[in-house]
Amino acid sequence: RAQRSVTYRDASTTSRVEGHPRPPTMPPRAVCHVAFLLLCFASVVVPGKSCTNVLVSAGASLDGSPLLAYNADSGSLYGSVGLFPAKTHTPNTTREVWSWDDAVFLGTIPEAETTYNVIGNANQFGLVIGETTFGGLPELDCHDSGGVMDYGSLIWITLQRCKTCDCAITTIDDLVQTHGYASDGESFSCVDTTSAWLMELIGKGAFEKGAVWVATRVPEGAVLAHANQARTSTFSMNDPSNVRFAADVVDFARRIGRFPENAPDAKFDFTNAYDPLTFGGARHGESRVWDVYRQLVGDAAMAPYLEYAKGKDLGKRMPLFVFPTAATATKNKRKDEPSSEPDKRETKLTVTQLIALMRSKMENSWFDTRGLHRADLGAGPGHSAYRARPLTWSDGDTEYANERTVSTQQTAWTFVAASRADLPAPVRAIQWWAPDDSGTSLRVPIYGGATRVP
Repeated sequence: RAQRSVTYRDASTTSRVEGHPRPPTMPPRAVCHVAFLLLCFASVVVPGKSCTNVLVSAGASLDGSPLLAYNADSGSLYGSVGLFPAKTHTPNTTREVWSWDDAVFLGTIPEAETTYNVIGNANQFGLVIGETTFGGLPELDCHDSGGVMDYGSLIWITLQRCKTCDCAITTIDDLVQTHGYASDGESFSCVDTTSAWLMELIGKGAFEKGAVWVATRVPEGAVLAHANQARTSTFSMNDPSNVRFAADVVDFARRIGRFPENAPDAKFDFTNAYDPLTFGGARHGESRVWDVYRQLVGDAAMAPYLEYAKGKDLGKRMPLFVFPTAATATKNKRKDEPSSEPDKRETKLTVTQLIALMRSKMENSWFDTRGLHRADLGAGPGHSAYRARPLTWSDGDTEYANERTVSTQQTAWTFVAASRADLPAPVRAIQWWAPDDSGTSLRVPIYGGATRVP
């Protein structure tokens, strides 16, 4: 994300969009550390993974199974399915932790006495975890900080140790506080057989060991999406069944000058403190969330947030989650399904509909890249929806921006998973998995209890 003040232009228009640089945030003691991190941030974070996740609560799912959709997008990764067989370990066993992105040895930690079978992003008890990287403040990046737990290791070690999202949140917190964090800001998605959760976490950089975080349960009947921009704003501090958070998530922000000393805790905004919105965060991250929500609640309901998604009005933030409408669900029906009057069931989503959402290239919206609704230089005479990297480029002091769609050619792998409480444990979690572009790839089913890779 841009750290300098520039003028942005849409590649498809000549309208000017002012850039929104991050405000100064570093106390004097962090300046040397940040100078180094900015160099790392430029080479590691910007071209790294950028993903899209959609969480569907049990109450928003047609068969009552929480759903998780995950596009793991990276031009330098290739789709693969990892397998961690269930094991019983002798006392005092340790395990090595290697950086999932960089294959760098990070350290060793004590192994759990029993670890569960994990294949892909699901385990044998129906727990499924995904993520998108939001990065956050450069001075809080924890690469090369001495921390042991990178975000990928957090996912797969937690899947080996937990059966529920509640356990997963506790385990992730314990691992980063005990062994240190080794990545930058992450939004973790979690579903089990009864619930769906978003956990947004960022390390403490050179200031302190560990990380701060907020976890929010997706309300019943709601759908929540996130895409490389922190989405948690203010949150309830007296509802532990639905919102959990690090004990010092507010106080740490005060200690590093990101939240006023005399401001009440209730006014604390996680995103403002740790991942302030920028043009890029909105245009290339939140716009994908806007597109998903548009298809769930209709164009009219999301029209007030269009300028925000464009990166032009960063004060008009979108809701964290939405409740799908009957009209939209009916629109998403297959053409061969019989028509009927909308009823309560038609607000519910299926795996098939979620797969369709993850195929989106923002067709028939303001962000449609095909050049059919507004001129777009990148579309060419064939009205192509694909764009080469990078998404922004400069000419003098003017920076141009292409759109970042949900479906993209640089996806490493994609899955839509369901956690089904009414089935035996080994087949509770099903991942409809595919390598490459979620818009074109054929998906295959992989069960969380599978003991070999198909």
